[in-house]
Order: sequence, then C-alpha cells, then structure tokens
Amino acid sequence: MMTNTLSPPARVLVTKIGLDGHDRGSRIVAAYLRDAGMEVIYTPPWQSIPAVVKLALEEDVDVIGVSSLATDHLIVPKLMDALRAAGLGHIGMVVGGIVPEDERPLLITAGVSAILGPGTSRDEIIAHVAALAAKVRAMKNAELEHDPAKARPGLDPGWRPVFGEDHAQPKTGAG
Repeated sequence: MMTNTLSPPARVLVTKIGLDGHDRGSRIVAAYLRDAGMEVIYTPPWQSIPAVVKLALEEDVDVIGVSSLATDHLIVPKLMDALRAAGLGHIGMVVGGIVPEDERPLLITAGVSAILGPGTSRDEIIAHVAALAAKVRAMKNAELEHDPAKARPGLDPGWRPVFGEDHAQPKTGAG
C-alpha cells in the first residue's frame, strides 16, 4: 500500500452531495486514505453544495472526493462552479461510485480529475488521490510565488502559506 508523502499530509474532503444516502463506500475510501497517512475530513450524507464549499475553504483541502451511488454525480458540475466562484478552483476533484459511461464526459468537462468506479483497487485510489494532492500543492505554491496577495483572505498580510516537505507553517496566537 502506498502512503502519503506530502508534508503536511494531504487534506482530503470525502463527501456525499444531494439525496444519495448510501455511504458505505465513502466510509471505506475515507479509511483507506486515512490509513495511507492523509488527513481526511468526512461528512455524513446529504450535503448541500454551499456546505461543501464552506467546509473545503475552512479545512483548506487539497482534494474533494464525491461518492455517488445514485445520480447525484450529475450535480458535481454545479459544485465545481461554486468552488471556482469561491476562489477554490484549484482544489482537485474525484468522483467515486457508479457513473454511467454516457455521463462521464459531463464530469470530466467540468474539471473532475478521475472517476473511480466499482472495482478500483485501494492502491489505485490512494495513488490517484496522493498524486492529485501533490499536483494541487505544486500549483498553489507556483501561484503564491507569482502573486503572494492570493494567500487566503483574512490572514495576517505578512503570513504566506508554503506547502511542501521542507516548509513549516508559522504558529499564530497562543498554543
């Protein structure tokens, strides 16, 4: 089994949007990612798009994994639009579950990196999410190198996040 190689660890939000309440698969995948050393933020089923966007911002995630057993993957393009509108278009997106072949192009066109269906191995899931998280971190670092003003709003202007193996985050406040 592969393990997370990012420091700090990759942050992955595993969620279910819409009315699909079948969460066994998402719980298993969340455990795979956690056991591989990633920080996993898991939500219960029936999340709204605004709630997922808010949580992605608050948790500063690298990747969002949406699980779909019904047709809720069809609202993922709206989630992608909402993330871009919130300035979070850099977050990687994967969809897991049952997605009919004729609906896959809609997701890929919207910006979904991969559709991981039934039969995808644990190692494949971990490898794809880890690679996507590393790509997202590299893009964020490159963007911040060119424009430090794009650091997260509300932070001290002198504070600039740097993601990677050799960079420690400055501590703020008591603690």
